[in-house]
Amino acid sequence: MAPKKKTIKPRRLAAAEQQARLAEGFLRYLSAECGMADNTSAAYRRDLRKFFTWLAGRRIASLTVADLAGYPEWLAEQGLAAASVARHTASLKVFFRYLQLEGVLQESQAELLSSRKLWRRVPRVLSPRQVDELLSAPVRGEPLARRDRAVLELMYATGCRVSELATLQLPNLHLEERYCVLHGKGDKQRIVPLGRRGAEAVAAYLKWERPKLAARRDPPVTEVILSSRGRPMARQRLWELIKRYAATIGVAHELSPHGLRHSFATHLLAGGADLRQVQELLGHASIATTQIYTHVDATRLKKVHAAYHPRA
Repeated sequence: MAPKKKTIKPRRLAAAEQQARLAEGFLRYLSAECGMADNTSAAYRRDLRKFFTWLAGRRIASLTVADLAGYPEWLAEQGLAAASVARHTASLKVFFRYLQLEGVLQESQAELLSSRKLWRRVPRVLSPRQVDELLSAPVRGEPLARRDRAVLELMYATGCRVSELATLQLPNLHLEERYCVLHGKGDKQRIVPLGRRGAEAVAAYLKWERPKLAARRDPPVTEVILSSRGRPMARQRLWELIKRYAATIGVAHELSPHGLRHSFATHLLAGGADLRQVQELLGHASIATTQIYTHVDATRLKKVHAAYHPRA
């Protein structure tokens, strides 16, 4: 006996179609009118997909504040961390503001959702000795060792995001002057100095390995970091590379995706850099974001206090 085919109720189908239209309109709005970067729009798309899963065919206009209050609880039940729940809630508020702007909703019920008060997590960082070991991990003679060394050196020397490294273009690399131009969130660009050892590692890769990789693709691309097939390296592949070398020195469990960026900021502050300068180097829009790194400065702050406070 043949199994019965599942029938999709017209009401649920209509709701799904409406959700798809609203989501696409929202994403176009973020890109065209708000100027958000592709990565940011992609994050909103993922958050909306989660929200529509929870919605289960219900009409958005029929939701009450009491209904929406169950969404963060549902996210937590799915195993999401408090920070992720807060991000999803923030995404939902932006989406509902858009629906209000478009006249789909008269008022945004999501505005009354309160985000959980979060403890700001202190990022794990590598010690300078561990960073030295990590940067020395690619062994000369191994396949693409120069490229891998260039990746690690660039990440630590500039404090760039992995997406910024993946999209770094050859014309934006100035090795003789030892700086590079990075394009961050919202396509904002910033100039970041590049140290001597970092510049030397990148120069060696550009001279000995990149030309061979670029020749494997026609026409060649202008991204600095290439895969073994001559294509721009994907962000996920770059993180896998970093984790692989972290494992070789025994710190894979300590190195988060932002580990080298955290270490860059931490070591600058510990060395005496001003918080505003670090903010500019990291490309943070708000200094409040940069302040997460001040936890590491306890030793230097004690020295400052001892040197300058009259009752130290």
